Amino acid sequence: MITTVVFDLDDTLYDEIDYCRSGLTAVARFLGKVAPVTCSDDVFACLWKHFIAGNRTRTFNVALDELGVPGDEALIAQLVEVYRNHRPDLTLPEDSRRVLETLARSHQLALLTDGFLPAQRLKVQALGIEACFRAIVYTEELGRSAWKPSPLGFERLVRMLQTAPDCMAYVGDNESKDFVAPNRLGMLTVQVLRERRLHCQSSDRAEEQARLKTARIDDIPSLLVRY
Repeated sequence: MITTVVFDLDDTLYDEIDYCRSGLTAVARFLGKVAPVTCSDDVFACLWKHFIAGNRTRTFNVALDELGVPGDEALIAQLVEVYRNHRPDLTLPEDSRRVLETLARSHQLALLTDGFLPAQRLKVQALGIEACFRAIVYTEELGRSAWKPSPLGFERLVRMLQTAPDCMAYVGDNESKDFVAPNRLGMLTVQVLRERRLHCQSSDRAEEQARLKTARIDDIPSLLVRY
């Protein structure tokens, strides 16, 4: 019987693209103050154009080139810090709110999330969900080697919650990393396929696939009733 539900954060409980938009807005405002550009709206439009075109690793570099701003390593590092440390403008979707409220009546809830620590904590604060969880594991606190697909974060939750893995479900989105460890530990795995998710790649490896899949996070309480 499933007694504990562990959630991933990004693209599971909210659309990560909203965080990206918020971060790039903060970067545009910063550049509008420190660089010779026309206005922050134009800077954001340039950043966003390259981001949605699929340039996720060199967005700042190519945007600065287009804007005619010298993009040395020091400035790029500043922009990365602004992005990671900004206070995001995020709202928890109503479907996620309903699911958390519904499951909290019958299950203990936990959160496990990868990512740079200040950014992940600020996301949780902005979404107003910290109090929903009995335990939160930010894998960055355990070291970069603990990021998924490492089992270290999951094993820590098992110890914190004193719950057997076969009584736990893990809800995530990304087949490339989310489900390998919980599958091996014997947890029930559920993939949420949000319409606006950033990571749409699929895997043909059984160990990387979730046992259950749904396009609606609202379906999770009814799915768990069977287990």
